[in-house]
Amino acid sequence: MTSEQLLESKRAQRVKEIALREGFEFCGISKADFLSEEAPRLEAWLKAGLHGEMKYMENHFDKRLDPRILVPNAKSIISVLYNYYPPENEQQNPEAPKIAKYARAEDYHFVLKDKLKGLFECLTEEFGAIDGRVFVDSAPVMDKAWAAKSGLGWIGKHSNLLNREMGSFFFIAEIISDLKLAPDGPVRDYCGTCTRCIDACPTDAIIEPYVVDGSKCISYFTIELKGIIQRTDPEAFKNWAFGCDICQDVCPWNRFSKPHNEPRFNPDKRVLEMGKEAWYEMTKEIFDELFDKSPLQRSGYEGLKRNLKFIDQKNNPQPNEG
Repeated sequence: MTSEQLLESKRAQRVKEIALREGFEFCGISKADFLSEEAPRLEAWLKAGLHGEMKYMENHFDKRLDPRILVPNAKSIISVLYNYYPPENEQQNPEAPKIAKYARAEDYHFVLKDKLKGLFECLTEEFGAIDGRVFVDSAPVMDKAWAAKSGLGWIGKHSNLLNREMGSFFFIAEIISDLKLAPDGPVRDYCGTCTRCIDACPTDAIIEPYVVDGSKCISYFTIELKGIIQRTDPEAFKNWAFGCDICQDVCPWNRFSKPHNEPRFNPDKRVLEMGKEAWYEMTKEIFDELFDKSPLQRSGYEGLKRNLKFIDQKNNPQPNEG
């Protein structure tokens, strides 16, 4: 090992120590380079139309695959994981429409941006001036690919990143910078012959291992899709009104999930206590009060009402609007 490689290794170790000190569960490092293996897979996925109406996925193709376009002179990508798994006593009213675990409290974009900015400041204090940017699922960055390259886990058959020590209920974020760090290597795939996520998906969105048809996913219908939900099987949504956790809930690796330690991820008790009637009778004013900084703002009040109307068709059939 050369003196430069030794320096990069020590620097990388220090970065991980600081990240853990700042509250991130895991930190890994990869070299900022072109994602040569992911490029043909992304192109094929887009050409097959598996992104549905998420047209933004077609934009910035080159930027998605090469972080050096996003951050000139980038040398390293620091990937971090931040747990959001709720404690056992955080359960929704069983009669209520289901909301994905990550969406019951403050929007993770706000929380993670604050955490990452804090980490970035700590790194500048440690290493001096750094040219870089923080990213939290809001720019053309393939966060799961970079996390996998940095050894934080492997991408499972449901297309989520899996970590042997904490499952998959975590957010991924990264800092792309000109700080030269020793990269980590990827870990092996531990899915084995298991197909629980594929078997459990009620809309058959996982069309083959590691390939998800986004246009069939419940999360796509209830969050990304604008306009009418043109499906005839509302019962397949299993009462999910925003997002879906089914493929993660059935994954054996999530038996290792532990409750998070982030107060900002603790939901308003009123949200957990709301029964079915309260959800369906909710006014715009109540929605804005309860979900001011919530991920539910992604669909908005009208989008949520559309979702509720759709999943309740088995009790209140609606004329076919599609």
